[in-house]
Amino acid sequence: MLDIGKRLDDANAPVLSLYRMVISLLFVCHGSVTVLGLFAGTGGGRVSVGTWPGWWAGLIQLTGGVLVFIGVGEVGTRVAAVVSSGSMAYAYFSVHQKNSLWPIQNGGELSVLFCWSFLLIAVVGPGTWTLSWLLARGRASSAPDPAPDPVTASAPTAGAEAP
Repeated sequence: MLDIGKRLDDANAPVLSLYRMVISLLFVCHGSVTVLGLFAGTGGGRVSVGTWPGWWAGLIQLTGGVLVFIGVGEVGTRVAAVVSSGSMAYAYFSVHQKNSLWPIQNGGELSVLFCWSFLLIAVVGPGTWTLSWLLARGRASSAPDPAPDPVTASAPTAGAEAP
């Protein structure tokens, strides 16, 4: 019989990794508009260097998004996610919430979604597919197999009779 719960549990880490990558890539796109002038559509464009708070928010979006996307280790990813989440909380309360309480009325849906998404990543972790996982995997596949220890290799196992 198919155990759907077990299959879903096995998918948790890869799905979390994909979630982290999609959310952070979208965050990078927002930062790229503000800092680099890339992807500029109808919603704005490049902001002058050092302008408070827009340029700094864009810089956090760009760098935080890249760091979360690549998964700079367990701690590094969580720290970048907390900073990214906090910047979106700040954006919501300083820009959007003063116009209306509800995000749907004040245009703050993206700020709220990014804030809670990065908070989730900070709490739950980055998943398995991270830069540190990739580097460890590369080291493991390129490392030679260790020679067996002559003492333990020749020792009889528990319960086995000696010849």
